[in-house]
Amino acid sequence: MKKIKRLIILFIIVCLFLYFYKNINIIEKFIKFIYPIKYLESVEKYSKEFEIDEFLIYSIIKVESNFDSKVKSKSGAIGLMQIMEQTAKEIDNSVTEEELFNEDTNIRIGVEYFSKLLIHYNNNLNLAIIAYNAGMGNVDKWIENGIIKEDGSDIENVPFKETNNYVRKILRDYKIYQKIYL
Repeated sequence: MKKIKRLIILFIIVCLFLYFYKNINIIEKFIKFIYPIKYLESVEKYSKEFEIDEFLIYSIIKVESNFDSKVKSKSGAIGLMQIMEQTAKEIDNSVTEEELFNEDTNIRIGVEYFSKLLIHYNNNLNLAIIAYNAGMGNVDKWIENGIIKEDGSDIENVPFKETNNYVRKILRDYKIYQKIYL
C-alpha cells in the first residue's frame, strides 16, 4: 500500500513538473507569487530617497514579515520591516507604536534605519544586515573582539544562529529578486 502511494505521489510530481516545464509563464507567475513586489510606491520612494536598492528592501520585508503589515513579534518588533519601537524613536521621536503598523511609515523608518546602518558600516552590506537583526552594539562588539571581521566577509562566525541564518536569507532573497525583476 505504501509503495502504491509513493508511486502516485511520484506520478503527480512528474505530471506537475512536465506541466510547469512546458508552461514557462506559469512558472514565472509562481515565482513572482513567492517573491512579490508589494507596497511599490513606498518602497520606490524611500529606496530612492535613502539610496538603497529597492530589491534589498523587498528582501528585508519578505524575510522580516513576509509582507504582513500587521505582524508583531514576541520581542515587540512591528510591521513589515519589524521595527522595534525604541529603534523607531531614534529615527522619528514622534512615531507611535500604532503608526508602525502603517505600511508607509514602517517602510520609511525601516529604510532610513537601514541607511544609517550602511553609513555606520561604510556601506558594508553584510555588516548592515547583521546589525539590522542583531543590533549595532552586538556587531560593534563582535568586530572589536575579533569574532567577525570588519569587512563582514565571515558571516558564518556570527554567534547568534538566528542572525546567521537571517543574513543568508536576506542575501539569497536579494539575489533572487534581482534575477526575477531585472
